[in-house]
Amino acid sequence: MSKMLRIPPLSAELCGLAQAAEIIGDRWTLLILREAFYGVTRFEDLRTDIGASRHTLSSRLAAMVEGGLLSKSAYQEPGTRERYEYVLTEKGRSLGPILMATMEWGHKYLLGNAPHVMLTEKESGQPLQQVLITRQGKIVTLEQAQLTPTVQADVTKSLG
Repeated sequence: MSKMLRIPPLSAELCGLAQAAEIIGDRWTLLILREAFYGVTRFEDLRTDIGASRHTLSSRLAAMVEGGLLSKSAYQEPGTRERYEYVLTEKGRSLGPILMATMEWGHKYLLGNAPHVMLTEKESGQPLQQVLITRQGKIVTLEQAQLTPTVQADVTKSLG
């Protein structure tokens, strides 16, 4: 009996999730992003908070600056050498909903719904949650959603 070759619906080069994983798909990058959203911007504070080695943190920060997630700016306190702080760019800030959804998932499945921090509305203090919503404002469940390709999948791959 011949084995059928399964062809993925979309190549990794055309998949936004696969491409995003190249930039944000490691533990240290996610922790740096978390700290940046908490307002931590300085190298030593980041290193202390996440426990990364200097080399690891330095290489991740450089990649995040190169990838446009953080901007690097110099600062100097009196009597010290010039240092740098790392601030979220618009591109970096746009990852907020993804990080919030990941945090919500962690609270539910890893911490038993016992969050130590939650996202709330400033005015009312009410907890916020991630939802799927149409452009017309209708809330949709995951079961009601589907992935719809907008480009034709490359089916010219060799079956041999």
